[in-house]
Amino acid sequence: MKKKIIEITPEHGGSRIDKALSEFDPEWTRSKVQSWVKEGMILVGGKTVKPNYQLKEGDRVEVSEPEPELLEVVPEDLGLDIVHEDGDVLVVNKPRGMVVHPAAGHATGTLVNGLMHHCTDLSGINGVLRPGIVHRIDKDTTGLLAVAKNDRAHASLAEQLSQKTVTRKYTALVHGNIEHDEGTIDAPIGRDPKDRQRMTVIDGGREAVTHFTVTERFGDFTLVECRLETGRTHQIRVHMRYIGHPLAGDPKYGPKKTLTFGGQVLHAGILGFTHPGTGEYMEFEAPLPDDFKELLMNLRKRD
Repeated sequence: MKKKIIEITPEHGGSRIDKALSEFDPEWTRSKVQSWVKEGMILVGGKTVKPNYQLKEGDRVEVSEPEPELLEVVPEDLGLDIVHEDGDVLVVNKPRGMVVHPAAGHATGTLVNGLMHHCTDLSGINGVLRPGIVHRIDKDTTGLLAVAKNDRAHASLAEQLSQKTVTRKYTALVHGNIEHDEGTIDAPIGRDPKDRQRMTVIDGGREAVTHFTVTERFGDFTLVECRLETGRTHQIRVHMRYIGHPLAGDPKYGPKKTLTFGGQVLHAGILGFTHPGTGEYMEFEAPLPDDFKELLMNLRKRD
């Protein structure tokens, strides 16, 4: 049980306790807070309250957050597409629909389950649920990920990501006809205060920079290559929406009327980094998946 004390400031005075506390931690949903209040795990001034309690400035809220359920990572033969492997790093081409690591609701079928079956020598820096995982891509995004096979390699790759020296290029299909052939989106990204399950461009967010180049136009859609300078959650999806060109097929950030594709049309096609052991720069490329190629062929025929 983790205990957290929150002093209520004027900003949250007058707010319902479930709404206010959901803004303090991205994992604290309103329904989760309501459940904790009912179970007496949240006290105000040392006393239990009701879920609709309205906070007052100066209230002292004590949250007893239960420890997350331990998940056992079961090795599974998922037929991973391993692009490169040596004693330090592994590069894998992740398919659409695969979650990177186990979490609530996704205990099996994840990339980590497949990695645990493929090899046993993975970095332990990120704990038992994320062995070897240095960076992630979304469930419905396809493409390349680097995995660390020891802690030294993990530290090296993490430092390269921090120093913005890793090459990460994505191919994306977006709505609309982008006016410019290339551009840079420099806009900070943070949790959306109106919807904690989404990210948005927001003052006070973390630095986020995306460079894009138009590669093909289809009238009402544009094919772009996006190069990440930073790697924030949902960065390309949020940035392209911010400039008025959300990703096709995106159920979270796209328009209601979009392509039926099983998720955003986004592929992490090029990944480059300095090898943690040899110091040599290595770059890998994964071709567009078949459904992405078929979609582009249909758009070309239409035009």
